[in-house]
Amino acid sequence: MRRSFINHLFLTGIAVTLFASCKQNQQAPQQQSALPFEVTAVPTKNLTTYTSYPTTIEGAINSEVRAKVSGYIQEVLVDEGQKVSKGQPLFKLETQSLSQDAEAAKARIRVAQVEVNKLKPLVEKKIISEVQLETAQANLAQAKSTYNSIVANIGYATVASPINGYVGAIRLREGSLVSAANAVPLTTVTSIEKVFAYFSMNESDYLNFLQVTAGKTLPEKIKNFPKVELLMANGQPYEQQGTIETVTGQINANTGTVSFRAVFDNPNMLLTNGNSGTINIPKQHENMVVVPQAATFEQQGQIFVYTVGEDNTAKSTLIGIEDKNRVLYVVNSGLKEGDVIVVNGIDKLRNGTPIIPQKMAFDSIVKAIKPLF
Repeated sequence: MRRSFINHLFLTGIAVTLFASCKQNQQAPQQQSALPFEVTAVPTKNLTTYTSYPTTIEGAINSEVRAKVSGYIQEVLVDEGQKVSKGQPLFKLETQSLSQDAEAAKARIRVAQVEVNKLKPLVEKKIISEVQLETAQANLAQAKSTYNSIVANIGYATVASPINGYVGAIRLREGSLVSAANAVPLTTVTSIEKVFAYFSMNESDYLNFLQVTAGKTLPEKIKNFPKVELLMANGQPYEQQGTIETVTGQINANTGTVSFRAVFDNPNMLLTNGNSGTINIPKQHENMVVVPQAATFEQQGQIFVYTVGEDNTAKSTLIGIEDKNRVLYVVNSGLKEGDVIVVNGIDKLRNGTPIIPQKMAFDSIVKAIKPLF
């Protein structure tokens, strides 16, 4: 009986021991094996970033061509896109009725001249008063004025280019009746040796732009604005830099924006009226910490990196972003020069993950990064 009791106690002890051992094994944390990750020390750099704004291009001079007299277009003397000189004929209007009016005016001049010639000797002999002669001379002057006006209108029937430039769309062709009252011009001649790029900033960007530009008054600041770059509609940079010439200085109540005008030289006539593109305004950053955008991740609208300490564990670290270019963030808080961050495979990490750091040169990493658009 006693032996049976002792055996029971022995078996119970073994069971308790096994249960406790299993429970302890279940509660023991599993050790996470460290994996290799590329890391780099963040540097400080001098960096140029750009703020971009949509733009429309116009020729420096856009002159609408209109008829000064009424008439049917008899001939179009140029083609769209053709280069023309100031004074070069563009359109010829029908002048038959004007020519008839001119002949009639000539006849009235002859009649008036005959009357003056007839009255002169009579006045000299005091047969008639000088008033009659003065009246005849006034009629002659009026007839000549009418004739000269008709001749001028005949001249206006040849519509010439007001400037040196390029012919735009020709909206009316042979047989169209035109006059000075037409709402639509015959065409537009544009001078594109220089072109204007028009763009707008919102109020916040405008104030920031002014505050970082030297000068006490708006005209002084305009003189100190940086040169701007133009990205053409095909995504290629334009070879010439532009100069901001004017700023409205007033907020548009409807759009909340301020309008700018930059001028570009156009020696190869690559740009023309109606082109679109993007204006890039540069901003200089000196001795700022920079990190690759590809080495960051976002949570709830905030930007983080994984920093690596002496214990070789990845720690998620919030950083403040001042600006960016196509591949780098300019950092103003959260990191200092020399801090080590993970640059590849960050989607596989969690806060506190142990890693095996594989140190890489910062510049070699940046060169391998494809720009973010």
